[in-house]
Amino acid sequence: MWAQDIQGSLAHAAMLRKAGLLTEAEYRSIRKALETIADEIRQGRWKWRPELEDVHMNIEAELTRRTPAGAKLHMGRSRNDQVALDLRLWVRQEIRVLQEEIRTLMRALVKLAEQSVTIWIPGYTHLQRAQPVSAAHHLLAYVEMLDRDCQRLRACAERLNECPLGAGALAGSTLPLDRAEVAKRLGFIDRQGRPRIMRNSMDAVSDRDFILEFCATAAILAVHLSRLAEDLILWNSSEFGYIQIGDAFTTGSSLMPQKKNPDVAELVRGKSSRVIGNLTALLVLLKGLPLTYNRDLQEDKERLFDTADTVRACTRILAEMLGQVQFRRERCAAAVADPTLLATDLAEALVLRGVPFRQAHHLVGAAVERAERLGCPLPQLPLEEWRNIYPDFDPSLLEVFNLDRAMQRRTLPGSPGPKAVARELQAWKRRLQ
Repeated sequence: MWAQDIQGSLAHAAMLRKAGLLTEAEYRSIRKALETIADEIRQGRWKWRPELEDVHMNIEAELTRRTPAGAKLHMGRSRNDQVALDLRLWVRQEIRVLQEEIRTLMRALVKLAEQSVTIWIPGYTHLQRAQPVSAAHHLLAYVEMLDRDCQRLRACAERLNECPLGAGALAGSTLPLDRAEVAKRLGFIDRQGRPRIMRNSMDAVSDRDFILEFCATAAILAVHLSRLAEDLILWNSSEFGYIQIGDAFTTGSSLMPQKKNPDVAELVRGKSSRVIGNLTALLVLLKGLPLTYNRDLQEDKERLFDTADTVRACTRILAEMLGQVQFRRERCAAAVADPTLLATDLAEALVLRGVPFRQAHHLVGAAVERAERLGCPLPQLPLEEWRNIYPDFDPSLLEVFNLDRAMQRRTLPGSPGPKAVARELQAWKRRLQ
């Protein structure tokens, strides 16, 4: 958090000068030294001193060594409100970066979906073939999930948008500090440009809700990434065979030369567990802490940083992998050729002819059972069998088993028909520009 620490120190120094607690010369020397330290860290020329405990003391000690005015920088400030500020700045920046990573993944899904509007595959419930959908429609379901993740991150950023600096150790300061000035300099402002500061000094130094909220949102994101990875793993399997994943994202077996394992997708699925674990660890860490600051809170950094690194890496690698995923049309077509996937369409066709849905459901179910006993596809069930089940059966009803026409009939908003999916694709392309 060195960048955030220096950013906060520069804003604090500027406020101290404006409040008359630093001279202009002292402020200039502090600013110059902090900017030089930042350059050295950025260029890899900085040597951290473990004996100084943390990033804050490393920077402050070196600042004081370079300019005597550095010893004045900590007035009106505690490491308690300093670290609370640095964490908020860090999470705010991480949210921006993660949102763009998510949008990149959404674009990759939309691009693959564009290529798959007329590729029909079975949709599943209970991992059993249920009804036909387009591959594009299936992929766009994940775009919806990821968009909700972005919304949650935006809400998290809004709630953490309050400046804790000036709270001191827990009870503020008797010095004439201008908390609003610091808040404005650090971008803690509302939509009208007004500064936002934390209103209770005890809450300011002890609050870690924003870390919990970020990690909770990241855990939900990780679950979505894991579910996407699981679908890709299933689709890539020999049993499904719907897709091929590029060699760069698979590995062979050390023993079996024919194997091509979807290791990257499996690692994404596995890493979701550590993100969920980090959230659980943070909740347990905080549940018994009294106000205000306790050293236990030092443990929040590892969980926060690991969560951010993990979800960002998983999001990025999935976006790259989707660029090397291809649907195998012939395998998809074979899987979706099962006419029982359109049994519901037949029941709905009967409803349109005045049959109550429960009765229609029962009639079609009986026909499916009879076709299975006779060992014939449902549309090829003899007419006399249909009329034994439903005397008024009209053979024209069997038109529902034309898959392409069945998909064209799915025109409701949110449905998997090609026209509805094309509308959604255009909408997402506009939003993700």
